Amino acid sequence: MESQIVIRGARENNLKNISLTLPRNRFIVITGLSGSGKSSLAFDTIYAEGQRRYIESLSSYARQFLEKLKKPDVDFVSGLSPSISIEQKHFTHNPRSTVATVTEIYDFLRLLYAKVGEVHCYQCGTLLGRQTAEAMLQQVFSLEPGAEFYVLAPLVRGRKGEYRKLFEDLKKKGFSKASVDGKIHELHKVPKLHKARRHDIEVVVDFLKAEERFRKRIEESLKTALEFSGGSALVRVATRDPSTSTRAARPSALVRVAGRSREILFSEKMNCPRCDINLGDLAPNNFSFNSPYGACPSCRGLGRVSQVMAHLVIKDETKPLLHGAINEDIYFSFNRYVISDLVYELKDYYGFDLKTPYRDLPFEVKDAFLWGNDEINGLIEELRDLFYTTTSEAIKSKTARFLKEDICSACDGGRLKKEIQGVLLRGKNIVEVSRFSVEEADRFFQGFEVAGNTARIAAPILKEVKERLRFLLNVGLGYLTLDRPVNTLAGGEIQRIRIARQISVGLTGVLYVLDEPSIGLHPRDNGKLLKTLRSLCDMKNTVIVVEHDEETIRQADYVVDLGPGAGAAGGRVVANGALAEIKSAAESVTVQYLTGKQRIEVPQIRKDHGSAKKLIIRGAAEHNLKKINVTFPLGLFICVTGVSGSGKSTLVHDILFKALHNRIWKTSYRVGQYQSMTGAEEIDKVVEINQAPIGRTPRSNPATYTDLFVHIRRLFAQTYEARMKNFSQSRFSFNLKEGRCESCQGEGSQRLSMSFLPDLYVVCETCRGKRYNEQTLEVKYKDKTIADVLDLPVKEALEFFHAIPVIREKLDLLERIGLGYLKLGQSSTTLSGGEAQRIKLGSELGKRATGKTLYILDEPTTGLHFGDIQNLVKALFALRDSGNTVLVIEHNLDVMKTADYLIDLGPEGGAGGGESVACGTPEEVAKNAASYTGLYLKNYLAEGRARI
Repeated sequence: MESQIVIRGARENNLKNISLTLPRNRFIVITGLSGSGKSSLAFDTIYAEGQRRYIESLSSYARQFLEKLKKPDVDFVSGLSPSISIEQKHFTHNPRSTVATVTEIYDFLRLLYAKVGEVHCYQCGTLLGRQTAEAMLQQVFSLEPGAEFYVLAPLVRGRKGEYRKLFEDLKKKGFSKASVDGKIHELHKVPKLHKARRHDIEVVVDFLKAEERFRKRIEESLKTALEFSGGSALVRVATRDPSTSTRAARPSALVRVAGRSREILFSEKMNCPRCDINLGDLAPNNFSFNSPYGACPSCRGLGRVSQVMAHLVIKDETKPLLHGAINEDIYFSFNRYVISDLVYELKDYYGFDLKTPYRDLPFEVKDAFLWGNDEINGLIEELRDLFYTTTSEAIKSKTARFLKEDICSACDGGRLKKEIQGVLLRGKNIVEVSRFSVEEADRFFQGFEVAGNTARIAAPILKEVKERLRFLLNVGLGYLTLDRPVNTLAGGEIQRIRIARQISVGLTGVLYVLDEPSIGLHPRDNGKLLKTLRSLCDMKNTVIVVEHDEETIRQADYVVDLGPGAGAAGGRVVANGALAEIKSAAESVTVQYLTGKQRIEVPQIRKDHGSAKKLIIRGAAEHNLKKINVTFPLGLFICVTGVSGSGKSTLVHDILFKALHNRIWKTSYRVGQYQSMTGAEEIDKVVEINQAPIGRTPRSNPATYTDLFVHIRRLFAQTYEARMKNFSQSRFSFNLKEGRCESCQGEGSQRLSMSFLPDLYVVCETCRGKRYNEQTLEVKYKDKTIADVLDLPVKEALEFFHAIPVIREKLDLLERIGLGYLKLGQSSTTLSGGEAQRIKLGSELGKRATGKTLYILDEPTTGLHFGDIQNLVKALFALRDSGNTVLVIEHNLDVMKTADYLIDLGPEGGAGGGESVACGTPEEVAKNAASYTGLYLKNYLAEGRARI
């Protein structure tokens, strides 16, 4: 195997035909200004070529897509290993995904609880045992006299498949009927099952009445069911359809109704006679909140329920439901038809007049309209389904107006059925263990011992759990709780979870390409991450990291610095080699900062926090915050810092932002726990500038988000050619049929489903990525088509539109905050979280300041080089100097030292954090011996810091 990775003639994006030789099995950092070509080299060239070669080794089915898979623009690459990319982007937005599920810890916990858990009654705490035959009979005869019921033997519970052979075997054994997904079928008429869906299958042993004369037959039927299913039997009461005759209704009109009164599960193993609770045989899916056998039925395994706010749904009680009673704002998407159908169903069920005013309707009708009944889903169910299934952010936002989310009272937010929460290990159920932080869970399982025969079962499971917890600790994620939803994690946390998963796999000879893994880490925690990355190299892997963090660069075996500028001014290798070898590279901006020739200066004068008006939060106690009091001086540049998991986001986002947003905009966010807030009247607007994408499809881009595109389309519509062709402004929108390319519907790319591989986006062959049809592209402004303009970087567009003030001003703001290299039409799906945040910041800078606005930013230095941070700080100062308050959550020491006021939380993460460790100017915090932030700030504030 080659000892080097050799790259010759790389020209991807802005790369200038570069050639490079990199050492294998080493820790390599690629750095440079934003837009200098780092990602183009690391991801679009090295990783992409490695991925392409891997796909070539797959089957012909996968290879049929290769002619459309773009080959990196490079002459030659050798020495590549199989490549794995670990990026910051969220790989799921599903609220069901948690830290424990994506790391597979929860899968092993489910298996552990199912195999060795002690089953207790969740109501009385009794250790459950077997049900006797007499106890089963007593429960059957507790049904109403004469009740008809089926005796069933459960065979399949929530498993995928067609089960043709099972049905054939049942016929051979003399059975004639089976219940499939709750419906009775003759075995010779069972419909073909969808093999990709989960099914419940029970064979019908007998159909009986709850009468004394059938006692012996009932006993024999139960015995048969228990024997045939391996210890379980199901008694299901038959509910007749009133529209059918008694004879016709007999076995075919069975309606499955949830609840113990209509369905009784018997087991020879688990039963609480005192509370009449039956659990049956436990399997891993009983502990899954994604399975109907484990999920709480009230919240469907989400832990939270959304309730319709009736006062917002009903606008005028004096009018009928379909004629003015309902708020028109709820008629979005397909809701008008859904709500109309619901009202007509209720009318047929309850027999009320559609002309009756809402206030005069019977209580049961109004209740069923919102909450539904046993047969009809109410409005709350329809809106909840829409909220959790829609992929449209606009529809989700409109739905949220009518919903209020609360912790599910049925499961107390635990996501699982109450009876499942009675299964314990060391006195803790699986919900309680999932609420542990990684550190707490590690301590819990390190002392875990199982005696007897179960030790052999538990040992391999415990080994997997402990290893995965240890890997998460090693990448600095010990503060995360196992039940933390993945969609609430920062990009850096997502990436470090992926790193932990890769280490657990234990691969060797792999090329790992990472994108800024230090994001979200306090300087104190960075050492753990670097040690972990080193361990990957020790396993004979090559690790290439795109990074700006100074400590990471200093720890690298080999550094590649691209530049010297961004966009067209970048794309060249200005320095490469070991750190000591590149210190004389004159063109390298990175080297200039590392050697101290350039630096971000400490402000000569800071705004006085003592005389400023103040917003004070008292008794903040959400999550790990320990009833702290925090003062925010207004009109200043404030930085909230602390080690990872110390409570920064909880304080700023869950309490401060949500409380102010509810107060100012009359929203109904659930606010984190606190006692009181004073000084809020001094804020008349609160703006959170986060790292969420500016759009989730290739259609969204910087031009559309900043409204630049509106003015550009208007400009094209005013050209002579457009007026001659009678083209309006809408003709130049790639979202409308008139002017867009219909092959890709204006996206410029087409999505290819790769079956077992992630979907790929490839350039549209019809328009070749231009988004528009030929007729639209015939119109030009200053010799450029609308597609040409969207392909311009901000810096070039600024010169191109210099004579158009409304466009020039918006472009100038983007240039000032270091985004001059971004193309106007660059797809939002290709932007980093930091780039998306700075686009939003630029948009806010262009708005009229109120002087009483609170701007909140989370890690705005994400993706920023030392030189770019200079521009960012200037932009934040511009917002502050307009009289506004700028509040950032940040770990970057260059930003901390420029702040007017620091709030340092800690001292540790998780349970060891949540305290206000230090407050004041950076100089004041640096003197606090209890502050980890202060310890690192000392060096940055002092002159003569160690340099290369």
